[in-house]
Amino acid sequence: MNAATSSGAAYGALGLPLAFVALPLYVVLPNHYAAQFGVPLAALGGVLLAVRALDALVDPWIGQRVDALLGGAMARVWAVLGLAALALVAGLTGLFFPPASVRGSSSALLGWCGALLVATYLAYSVASVLHQTWGARLGGGDAAQARWIGWREGAALVGVVLASVLPSAAGLPAMVGVFALALGVALFALTRAPRPVLRSRVAAPLSMAAPWRVAGFRRLIAVFLLNGIASAVPATLVLFFVRDRIQAPALEGAFLAAYFVAGAVSLPLWVRAVARWGLVRTWAAGMGLAVVTFVGALALAAGDTGGFFAVCLASGLALGADLVVPGALLAGIVRRSGQGGAAEGAFFGWWNSATKLNLALAAGLALPALQWAGYTPGSREADALWSLSLAYAALPCVLKLLALGALWRLRRVIEGETP
Repeated sequence: MNAATSSGAAYGALGLPLAFVALPLYVVLPNHYAAQFGVPLAALGGVLLAVRALDALVDPWIGQRVDALLGGAMARVWAVLGLAALALVAGLTGLFFPPASVRGSSSALLGWCGALLVATYLAYSVASVLHQTWGARLGGGDAAQARWIGWREGAALVGVVLASVLPSAAGLPAMVGVFALALGVALFALTRAPRPVLRSRVAAPLSMAAPWRVAGFRRLIAVFLLNGIASAVPATLVLFFVRDRIQAPALEGAFLAAYFVAGAVSLPLWVRAVARWGLVRTWAAGMGLAVVTFVGALALAAGDTGGFFAVCLASGLALGADLVVPGALLAGIVRRSGQGGAAEGAFFGWWNSATKLNLALAAGLALPALQWAGYTPGSREADALWSLSLAYAALPCVLKLLALGALWRLRRVIEGETP
C-alpha cells in the first residue's frame, strides 16, 4: 500500500461507522417503530420532523465550535471525538432496544425515541462536521479534494452496506455490536491520518452567518437542498416500497446492498469524471442518470424483483456523483473565498444542517402524506400502492430536474467564475 492510499484510508475510515449509524437512524428506525411497535405513521413522522429540524438548527453552531477546536491542540480534538463515540453507541443501543416500561404505550415510545434521537444526532453531528472539516483542511485543488472525499464516502458506503445487511442477516444486536467495533477501529485509524491545518488565520472566529455572505455558497446550498430532498424521499420510503409494492421483503437486504455496492464501485469512476469534465458537469450527469432510473421505477409492480435490482444498481451509480461532487464544490468555494484553513467548520455546519433538513422534510412530509392518501404499511389496494409509487419514484424525478436546472443555470457562480 503506497503512502497516498494509506493516508486516504486512514482519513476515510471514520466514514464507515458514521454512515453505519446514519442508515439505521434514517431508514431502518421509522419502519422498526411502525412495524414492531405499532406506532402510527403520522405521529412518527411528526416526531422525526421535529427532532431532525431541531438537530439541524444546532449544526451551524457546532461548525463554529469545530473551527475553534481545530485552532487548538489535537488532544482536545481526540477528547471530543471520544465523547461523541460513547454517546453514539449508547444512543443507538437505546433506540433499537427500548426498555419494556415504554413499549406498551405509543406516546411513551415516541417520547423515548425523541429524547434519544436528540442526544444521538448531537453526537453524530459533532463527529461528522469534525471529520468533514478535517478533510477540507487537508487542502489541494478540486481533484485532490474529490480524492479525499472519495475515500471518506467509499468507507461510508461500506458502512451502509453492512448496516443494510446485518439487521436481516444477523439481527439488531449484531448490528449494534459491529457498529461499536467499527467505530473503535476507525478512531484508531484516524490517529494515523494526515493532520488538518490547526491554526486559524483569522483573529477571531467567524460568525455563524458568515458563510451566507459568500454568493457561491448560497447558490450551491440551494441546489444541494433540492437534490438532497429528491434523494431523501426514496431513502425514507424504500422499505415500504420493497415490502408492499414489490412484495419481496426477504430481499430487502439484498436490494439495499446492491444500491450501496454500486455506489461504492462508482466512486473511482466519478473521481475520474471530475478530472475530465469538471465538478458541475459530473454532478449533472449523475442527476440525469437518477431521473432516468426513477422513471423506470414507476412501472414496477409486485414480483418485479429483477427490475428493482436494476433500479437499485442504476440509482447506486448515480449516488456516487452525489457523494463526490457537492463536498468538493463546497471546499472549492471556501478556498476561493479566502477562508480556507480558518472557517471550513462554519460552512460544513450549515451543510450538515441542510442535509438533515432534507431528511426531516422527507420523513415529516412524505409519511403523513402517504397516510392521508390511504396508504398504510401492509396495504395491497391498487390506489394506495400507486400513491406509494408516486411518492417513491415520481416526486424524486421532479425534484432532481429542478435541482439540475438550478445547477446548470448557476454553474459559473458555483465554480467561482464570473457569472
